[in-house]
Amino acid sequence: MSEFVYLFRASLAGRREAMGTPERAQRSLQAWLAWIRELEAKGHLKDPGQPLEPEGRVVRGPEKVVTDGPYVEAKDLVLGFIVVQARDLAQAVELANGCPMLQGSGSVEVRPVGKLDIS
Repeated sequence: MSEFVYLFRASLAGRREAMGTPERAQRSLQAWLAWIRELEAKGHLKDPGQPLEPEGRVVRGPEKVVTDGPYVEAKDLVLGFIVVQARDLAQAVELANGCPMLQGSGSVEVRPVGKLDIS
């Protein structure tokens, strides 16, 4: 089994839409918990990850220039991540199809985790 990171992306407007009322926020939370539990029950959840706040800073270049971030020019922000285990990229993509983020205007970026040889 290989590891894959799911990066959950949405615009700020999309995030506000999904979480706009207490009822919507509760439905969204329940859908996320159900999907995460299903991944865990089937042995695919490696790390439940964390949500990320929309604000941040970016440090760039040798001069260490700090700008507002995460990416001022981006239309979509990374809102959170999890790590799953899957046979291959195709299975990881198939598992991502159940993500509640896809019920709105968000997306799931599926990225294989590379191996770092530090020996």
